Amino acid sequence: MTIEPDPIVPLAEQAQPIEQTRSGHVHWPVREYLESLLVTVVIALFGTTFIVQSFQIPSQSMEPTLQVGDYLLANKFIFGGQGAWYERFLPYRAVRRGEVIVFKFPFGDHPHYVKRVIGLAGDRIRIVDQQVYINGRKLDEPYVIHDASFDDPFGDNFPPASNFILQRGLQPEWAAEMMDHVQHGELVVPPGSYFVMGDNRDHSSDSRYWGFVDHGAIVGRPVVIYWSIKATSDEYLNRSGEGSLRGFLETLLHLPTHTRWQRLLQEVH
Repeated sequence: MTIEPDPIVPLAEQAQPIEQTRSGHVHWPVREYLESLLVTVVIALFGTTFIVQSFQIPSQSMEPTLQVGDYLLANKFIFGGQGAWYERFLPYRAVRRGEVIVFKFPFGDHPHYVKRVIGLAGDRIRIVDQQVYINGRKLDEPYVIHDASFDDPFGDNFPPASNFILQRGLQPEWAAEMMDHVQHGELVVPPGSYFVMGDNRDHSSDSRYWGFVDHGAIVGRPVVIYWSIKATSDEYLNRSGEGSLRGFLETLLHLPTHTRWQRLLQEVH
């Protein structure tokens, strides 16, 4: 004998027609629709607050892994929080070297950045001729690309030997603090912090230029590219209402040809 499962009906379809109850009150279907809408909104808010969040890539700093115009879903329910007692019962894990993370920039209005974790707390970091060394061992980085036409002393060799070598373009707070973390020619990552870099190594504003990422600033880990459109960084610089509207209409008009179909649903590694 086969047992048939109970049918599941969408919440919106559970609303009943107007009917007269035994007490004489009129039963309105709009109430069920409003309740269904409220439940949907609550679930959506809970999901975007605690589980996943959408981000888009406006710069080339993580190419070729992430390209300008990629739209990501980030898992926010993965890394441990502030050490609360209940976290031991949740499926949190530690941040791992080599994975991509989304975090809040340490300065200004704290915009969201996306970079790759290179150094964990306690690691000793040194860059020699564009090659990263962690605790004296060469780091294998198949995801990295370099621009031979770009001359960046921090890309070739890091950390600097003295404050005298500090170049323009550094975050002022980091320029004043960096040498305090240098020991025997290596940068030592302090507790509760991470050293991050972009895969497009010569075109990335990262920990070399503004410092460490605090654990509490990490939002989550990108897991999938759910949409991708052909775009440039310059298009994202125009944040005016007119520019945003024009860009939206342009994308909508050419959606089939502007979409990078081959990147849809790609996992982020």
